[in-house]
Amino acid sequence: MAAFPLLTAVCAVAGCSSAAQVAAPSPTGEAVQHCRALHQDLPRTVDGLKRGTAEPVSDFTAIWGDPAVELRCGVPKPEVLRHGSEHYNPNPDSAEVDGVQWLFEKQDDGYRFTTVLRKVYVEVTVPGKYAPEVNVLPDLAGAVQKAIPAGV
Repeated sequence: MAAFPLLTAVCAVAGCSSAAQVAAPSPTGEAVQHCRALHQDLPRTVDGLKRGTAEPVSDFTAIWGDPAVELRCGVPKPEVLRHGSEHYNPNPDSAEVDGVQWLFEKQDDGYRFTTVLRKVYVEVTVPGKYAPEVNVLPDLAGAVQKAIPAGV
């Protein structure tokens, strides 16, 4: 039994918890309630990755795995969708996954997926380690459909 206290002490010093720094968005109005509802409905696992704790703790963020798959609810409209933006694209890469339409944006390491045609933008960043990165989206679709109403 002496091993358990030692393991606890090592984890306390080394940080064995599944936590990651995630910048929390600042949704306003109805988006706050929708994001809180989404937070309650999010799955414990996505693509076999266990849910961890995002730092700082927020109703607008969630993580799974290490390196973390990061979800942020209530983010601004992506630049690629904003008329007049330097990165505006009238025909961005997007696809429907289990009833949720997602914008796909390649990142240096992986992909960022953002819901479109919903009242609130939900962003999911998936590290390249989990390729094909899109595999996390089916596990999130039910919660997004339930908590974030369709519309613009």
